[in-house]
Amino acid sequence: MNLQNLLSGIKLCSLLVVTVLFSCNPPVKQVISDWNDFRFSEMEISRLQQGYAEGEFSVTEVIMAYLDRIEAIDKNGPVLNSIITVNPDALIIAEELDREIQTGSLRGPLHGVPVVLKDNIDTHDKMPTTAGSRALTESFPLQDSFVAQKLREAGAVILGKANLSEWANFRGQLSTSGWSGEGGLTRNPYTLDRNPCGSSSGSAVSVSANLTILAIGTETNGSIVCPSHANGIVGIKPTVGLVSRSGVIPIAYSMDIAGPMARTVRDAAIALGPLTGIDPGDPKTLDSRGKYHEDYSKFLNRDGLRGKRIGFYTGASGRNFKVDSLMVRAMALIRSQGAEILEIDEISPAKTGRHAFQVMLFEYRDGLNRYFQSLGPGAPVKNIDELISFNNSDSLSLKYFNQHYLVMASNKSDLTSPEFIEALEGMHHGSREGGIDRVMEELKLDAIMAPTGSPAWKTDLVNGDSFQLGSSSPAAHAGYPNITVPMGMVGGLPVGISFFGRAWSEPVLIEIAYAYEQGTQHRRMPQFHPN
Repeated sequence: MNLQNLLSGIKLCSLLVVTVLFSCNPPVKQVISDWNDFRFSEMEISRLQQGYAEGEFSVTEVIMAYLDRIEAIDKNGPVLNSIITVNPDALIIAEELDREIQTGSLRGPLHGVPVVLKDNIDTHDKMPTTAGSRALTESFPLQDSFVAQKLREAGAVILGKANLSEWANFRGQLSTSGWSGEGGLTRNPYTLDRNPCGSSSGSAVSVSANLTILAIGTETNGSIVCPSHANGIVGIKPTVGLVSRSGVIPIAYSMDIAGPMARTVRDAAIALGPLTGIDPGDPKTLDSRGKYHEDYSKFLNRDGLRGKRIGFYTGASGRNFKVDSLMVRAMALIRSQGAEILEIDEISPAKTGRHAFQVMLFEYRDGLNRYFQSLGPGAPVKNIDELISFNNSDSLSLKYFNQHYLVMASNKSDLTSPEFIEALEGMHHGSREGGIDRVMEELKLDAIMAPTGSPAWKTDLVNGDSFQLGSSSPAAHAGYPNITVPMGMVGGLPVGISFFGRAWSEPVLIEIAYAYEQGTQHRRMPQFHPN
């Protein structure tokens, strides 16, 4: 491996990635036998830390192994292209953590654990934060995001930044998830011509392909749970306010949230605790006072389904019979574990989604302008209008889809507008007291479940994404928690099941998700099939 090139933050241009996507067809048997031969494949946090404690391996060895694998799998080999930038200081950080282990001093529950951050999460180091946009290629934030700060305090090693759907997939029409002008096209590791879903595409792929143990994604609506589902991993979208958004490039203040992505519910639960806490920079976190936990692993209960009343949201049923079949099997298992299931055909009125779209446009304009101001006088772009102008003049940014949503947002007024206030109230009422809270109170439910989505579609840079079904909107509009767990495979592609519920109900959702996971063990390693 050329370590010099790796640690400088390798970036493959999107044209190269697209060329490889449609021309690279290695023999399937060779791919299967080679790319899963990795010492730390499917390694869990508890096993990793046991190895550190017993001197079986060092943090430096582990981080070097993952850096080598990123070079072999992400930048060469199958060319997953899930990582935009590798942290040039990763090995220096690892060596420091090794010295602390030798003196018996551990920072926290993530000591020595490799983590990848979605590239809309600020780090104050040698890595830029780009949102996948060529406008921010040289944008170096003035301080760590609250998330990055908390991860460092817990002992995590930030390996690098993950590719994403540009501007978290809220830039324009007919977009392709996993594509950004800065990072190119990310590929699904199960079948390389399939889409990884977005917008936290690279975060999900890097975890699934064993390029890291953990990743942090962000979600406004579906951007953690959909890529987690499409790449066969676990994703937790927390209650808005549980994890600070300070230093996260925004879409909608009322809906945005960061959360952990892992291969197991246990690892995701371990990662969630260190991310929580009150941050004066994000007033929403004040709502979490007395409601957050520093350790969510205490809610891992193998018998967590017993006695639960779970609503089955049927809104996504009948659109894909193969997914329906998996859901029937999932419900049989859930009932066998002692839970009662009640069908729900409607959660929120249809107009809730229309209100949410308006909220996103208003808050996008306000949030982006505030973020650009946070970058100081050296900001590459100063406001949303300069961003639009940059994209219009750039040779690549608008090659595959437009920036219609950016333009719509730029034309909105400020957040004192009666139109915005009406939309925000309508979204919250329709999704909360008129939605999830109403349904759960009427039926005395502990949680609601639904298939997370359909199997990954073929990536199509001409026509954009081909979503068939999804269930993320009720929890997203309400700002409530949602956990997706592998539910099975369809044609070699993973499908997930989602469990969501009231605000701050992460403990009960983790109980349910963990019991389901332990009773099924549906996670399968990707095989990197060419097509």
